[in-house]
Amino acid sequence: MNAIDNALLIYALVVTTLSFIHLIRVDYWWVRMWDFPHFQLAVLAGIGMAAWLALSRNTDWPVVLAPVGLLASLAYEGWLIYPFTPLHRKQVKYQKKKARTEDADANTIRILTANVYMENTHTPDVLALVKKYDPDVFMILEGNAAWQKALEPLEDRYPHRILHPLENTYGMLFYSRVELLEHEVRFLIQDDIPSIRAVLKLASGQKITFYGVHPMPPSPTEHYRSTERDAELLVVGKEVRKLTGPVIVAGDLNDVAWSHTTRLFQRVSGLLDPRIGRGLFNTFHARYFFMRWPLDHIFVSPHFQIRELRKLPNCGSDHFPIMITLTYAPEKRTDSEELPQPEKDDIVETEKIIDKAETEPGTAAQKTSV
Repeated sequence: MNAIDNALLIYALVVTTLSFIHLIRVDYWWVRMWDFPHFQLAVLAGIGMAAWLALSRNTDWPVVLAPVGLLASLAYEGWLIYPFTPLHRKQVKYQKKKARTEDADANTIRILTANVYMENTHTPDVLALVKKYDPDVFMILEGNAAWQKALEPLEDRYPHRILHPLENTYGMLFYSRVELLEHEVRFLIQDDIPSIRAVLKLASGQKITFYGVHPMPPSPTEHYRSTERDAELLVVGKEVRKLTGPVIVAGDLNDVAWSHTTRLFQRVSGLLDPRIGRGLFNTFHARYFFMRWPLDHIFVSPHFQIRELRKLPNCGSDHFPIMITLTYAPEKRTDSEELPQPEKDDIVETEKIIDKAETEPGTAAQKTSV
């Protein structure tokens, strides 16, 4: 082998290993972090294949492992990303303009969610964003007392509020002009990580159960494992599955749309992902275009049709805000056979993850950054 073949073989070994290492079912952050950059790994695999075609084309052993590994990586990354392209069938149906009647408008809700990055000082930009897009409900993640104070000018327009500011970057500020029939701030797994559960009443009188979540991610600066994050999502998923009415779950899940945990959450909860068949809608990292993935999510029950899904302009955060407009239209709900359903040992796995988080609490690292 010459130097080029050696370099290609090493390159392919690294890319292939990183493409598949997340399949190892351990919860350590240094494995779970590779759930995230699959689009980037697909690009790297494509570059590697182009380099092999242009510079080598050697099929002798062991150089042949380079194109084989890179092709396997490309195929696998493509399988993960394909659902989030327009080539795939849409999981949440689009509401046609002719169906947007007065009755439909009374059953419509526009939701904006934004992880603003607690130390961000661009508060006027967030105020302007909310005024421009005029959501019925908006949820601020990483909201602290300073952010609550900065958003006070909006309180006249949003009389219904759930305000739980924190200085640990997990505060939640929820504003609504839609009536709140009931609400609570809950600590499902960790005593310093809140989540929101609320029942909203649309203009039509229809009730919607809303969950706002922002679990702690696995990372060297936050938590050494993903168990607590996964358990919080699955606790919500189990609860949602018992409900018969319309449900929306939104927030920064600190997990990507194609990960095993997120797909498990969908199967356990039965909720749909509006991005499937529409696009990735990468919301993080807002400052580095080459390191972006879909981290902020809005899942909905099959009672809804979608009018609009948008990634909004950045307001100084490391996340882009995301906004969705949904119409409650149960008569046009997705066919039951198309709904996510638990498979094989999904329920057993869910119980094990929750039990591990509750009975074997991990120690979160001191939070230094987001």
